[in-house]
Amino acid sequence: MNTAQPLALEAQSSKVRVLTVDDSASMRALLRAALSSNGFDVEQAEDGQEALEWLATNEVDVVLTDINMPRLDGFGLIEKLRETALHADRPILVLTTESSEEKKARAKNAGATGWIVKPFDAAKLTAALRRVAH
Repeated sequence: MNTAQPLALEAQSSKVRVLTVDDSASMRALLRAALSSNGFDVEQAEDGQEALEWLATNEVDVVLTDINMPRLDGFGLIEKLRETALHADRPILVLTTESSEEKKARAKNAGATGWIVKPFDAAKLTAALRRVAH
């Protein structure tokens, strides 16, 4: 009996699926490279509105969002996701250049799980994602 197929499927399904939301194409590319090379399944959106539209028909384990974006910023995205039962408990990490206590408090009050300041350290980011995803 060939057991390689079920193991391959199991390994594939155990990957943590992350949606990164950032309006910067270069930041999305950096995130995709860092996370993919560390075994994450990476999906991407350019802003909060695109993320909401994508999440309406797709599932992820963790959302990683910037704050300052057009159409719908990170605060708005977090608030909208927390309004729905489907995303009420989903881990949402903020990855931003912002570091003020006021903005951190606002994100936490909106429902963010954690806060990471750019530029990010790939090892610390992947550790944080794994910690909140399981």
